[in-house]
Amino acid sequence: MTQHDTQIDTLNDILTQRYSCRAFRPDPVPDDIIARIVRTARHVPSWCNAQPWQVTITKGKATDRFRDALTRAATEGTPPTPDLDWPKGYSGVYNDRRRTCGFQLYDAVGIDKADRAGRTAQMLRNYALFDAPHVAIVSSPEELGPYGAMDCGGFVSAFTLAATSLGVATIAQAAIAAYAPLVRTQLDIPDDRLILCAISFGYADEDAAINKFRTERADPSDIIDWKS
Repeated sequence: MTQHDTQIDTLNDILTQRYSCRAFRPDPVPDDIIARIVRTARHVPSWCNAQPWQVTITKGKATDRFRDALTRAATEGTPPTPDLDWPKGYSGVYNDRRRTCGFQLYDAVGIDKADRAGRTAQMLRNYALFDAPHVAIVSSPEELGPYGAMDCGGFVSAFTLAATSLGVATIAQAAIAAYAPLVRTQLDIPDDRLILCAISFGYADEDAAINKFRTERADPSDIIDWKS
């Protein structure tokens, strides 16, 4: 086995170990571990090396204040006002994957597909940050538009992988971006930065049923369109 074989096997192991954690222990992640995660994630590529990503990271009472504000907004029916338009829809295989993931999630926690109240309660767990002790809000300069957002997608992936390699569980949450004005107010983020998503993180509650299921991945043959 060559060095390259070993490296890609290690990367594959980390990628397959990563999952979206939806139940966390209250234990905080040490600051130096968080810094190591960001130090690794910053090496992803970006257009013209702009490195547009900025992360606002909460801990302690700041996390609790933020989760309380989000939960109030969601339960009181505050209209969503994301900085970027939501997807126009999910069709074909994209909708199939979305539905399968949702059904797996509800099955894991014993919520019947017809239980609308139960499904709503589970959806609201997003705004409680799934009880994570930390959340990282990822933002990008407004002037860079969708290209800055695309670069930040790479950073989100690298952040979650670096965290996984250090035993820290994560979940990337677009739902938080629905309340972009509230996020700015709560965390003092400038108006000229787009609120893209959140990454809630901490140590996983390994005994929680909701952390047991894993989503499927498309086969390379479904992804690659060869031309010759």
